[in-house]
Amino acid sequence: MNLPLVLGLLVAAYLVGSIPTALWVGRAFFGLDIREHGSGNSGATNTFRVLGKKPGSFVMAVDVLKGWAATSLATVMLGQGAILPQQLLYFQLACGVLAVVGHIYPIWAGFRGGKGVATVLGMMLAIAPATVGVCILVFITVLLISRYVSLSSMSAGATFALLQLLPAFRPDNQLLLWFGFVLAALLVYTHRANIGRLRAGTESRVPMPWDKR
Repeated sequence: MNLPLVLGLLVAAYLVGSIPTALWVGRAFFGLDIREHGSGNSGATNTFRVLGKKPGSFVMAVDVLKGWAATSLATVMLGQGAILPQQLLYFQLACGVLAVVGHIYPIWAGFRGGKGVATVLGMMLAIAPATVGVCILVFITVLLISRYVSLSSMSAGATFALLQLLPAFRPDNQLLLWFGFVLAALLVYTHRANIGRLRAGTESRVPMPWDKR
């Protein structure tokens, strides 16, 4: 193992995840700190609520890309001979998790970030694209019906975990199966405040393009 290269790319994964997309967009184009408005999170959902559809879409796309790019650094390790083929999944997960940690605790923004849902999506797209494709359909369906991003995110996370129990989606490495359930539980934990608001009927709904102003 080429330890210096591996450690360097692991640090790079965290730094990529730390890019505070919503914060920079809010400051550069709207002169505000997104963390001081709406839910207080520096993520795509709060950007949609506070700044609108176009900035929100841009932030979501970049945050997904962060997760995908960081996770793909493991492929660079493999290509450079720094890790063995059977180690690829482990380092994909390590790079992806570091990117998510970076998004939640960004070094570039005083360690105050978002919830990491979009970055998790990018991470899992790099690892299990077919499974994630189904989860995206679940997310969109729940969002169109409920208009709650939090509920849609948790539903997609649960779908990812449960899908892997089916033969068509069962991963070769059982680590990914267990990781899926940990991920689903983590999404529920990070959305615990949203769950309280959902139960109280005070959770914010996301407006759709066809909604009347």
